[in-house]
Amino acid sequence: MAAASSSDCDSGRAESNEASSKWLDAHYDPMANIHTFSACLALADLHGDGEYKLVVGDLGPGGQHPCLKVLKGPTVLTETPLPALPAAAATFLMEQHEPRTPALALASGPCVYVYKNLRPYFKFSLPQLPPNPLELDLWNQAKEDRIDPLTLKEMLEGIREKAEVPLSVQSLRFLQLELSEMEAFVSQHKSKSIKRQTVITTMTTLKKNLADEDAVSCLVLGTENKELLVLDPEAFTILTKDAVTSLCFGRYGREDNTLIMTTRGAGLIIKILKRTAVFVEAGGEAGPPAAQAMKLSVPRKTRLYVDQTLREREAGTAMHRTFQTDLYLLRLRAARAYVQALESSLNPVSVTTREPLKLHAVVQGLGPTFKLTLHLQNTSAARPILGLLVCFLYNEVLYALPRAFFKVPLLVPGLSYPLETFVESLNDKGISDIIKVGGPLVLHGEDSESEGDKASDTRYLQPPQPL
Repeated sequence: MAAASSSDCDSGRAESNEASSKWLDAHYDPMANIHTFSACLALADLHGDGEYKLVVGDLGPGGQHPCLKVLKGPTVLTETPLPALPAAAATFLMEQHEPRTPALALASGPCVYVYKNLRPYFKFSLPQLPPNPLELDLWNQAKEDRIDPLTLKEMLEGIREKAEVPLSVQSLRFLQLELSEMEAFVSQHKSKSIKRQTVITTMTTLKKNLADEDAVSCLVLGTENKELLVLDPEAFTILTKDAVTSLCFGRYGREDNTLIMTTRGAGLIIKILKRTAVFVEAGGEAGPPAAQAMKLSVPRKTRLYVDQTLREREAGTAMHRTFQTDLYLLRLRAARAYVQALESSLNPVSVTTREPLKLHAVVQGLGPTFKLTLHLQNTSAARPILGLLVCFLYNEVLYALPRAFFKVPLLVPGLSYPLETFVESLNDKGISDIIKVGGPLVLHGEDSESEGDKASDTRYLQPPQPL
């Protein structure tokens, strides 16, 4: 009896919630096998019979086997495979001829696939972008066999981290390869031209001439490189290519609230705020916070404060002279330390303009094994440096380095190149010593750099003390 009473109570509560809800439960299928998001959903009268269908750009399970689905109620009418994962879907009228059935546009990667009567009609591809000039120069050098694949990878990684123009798909694929696969990839692709292609991130429609519901519309595409493209619905050519460059808001003509925008393509856009527009105020209050108007409880001046104020007033000149003396001493000590670093070759920056280099060493680990990373940077404006050797000078009784000598690759100006090695402490009594970075040593035959012109850095490795 108790169980039956509880069941009746739950059933009555569910019926009450359904009666008070603003929505009717028309259909629910947890096993519909639809994998998509809001941008890939569209509602349209695809057949001109007054019955709207649901268009779904389905990603497929796990991003595999994407397809285009059209649903009528809970039933899937058609299912068409797609060549790539969809990014957005939209329906639009592209012509005035009868019957007035809309076309379906599906954005995927750098392309827009247009369907009429649920059949492929047209494919539009975004124009290619100019490649990175540094990347193009590197692949030209690889084409002429002037650099090896390992050097190509290091320089492309430096460009990817700091360049404003992104790398091409070819270079990004190359950076993902293992060392054993690089040479074959370079041999296969070095003769191909570098192409950089953006992708479509969003898509919507815009009425072309009239604001009527059944008027012809243009496709508006938003791309990953921050551009807005408007396509002609008949020829599928780019009508405008906008990026807003300036904004101005105020009174224009007889309208008080006008927003004026200019675009990168020298265009002008004017928007007038509707007089019936209503804005909802945010939760926070305007103006300064209420705590700003509260008076602070400032403590009374103590006897110590008064005495200190009188002392500073009477001995102000002497205190200033003492401060200036200490400041001069600090500058003198800094200058002496700098001269000592130059004389002992401990400065991290080269003092000559012939080989403008900068060194920075980083020690990681708690011991007895440490990781020593040396960051080497070419500080010149435009001249690369080639043929450098770097070695570590250390006490072989206290430390062991599996790799104490490096042949530095080509140094591109402005990029930092890490050189890594491991250091093992051989002493169990906590004795530490200096590990000195000697170099970079420049291979110029007899006309090599003197020891005082080399940039170097020093790091101290302190192993943990025995308990």
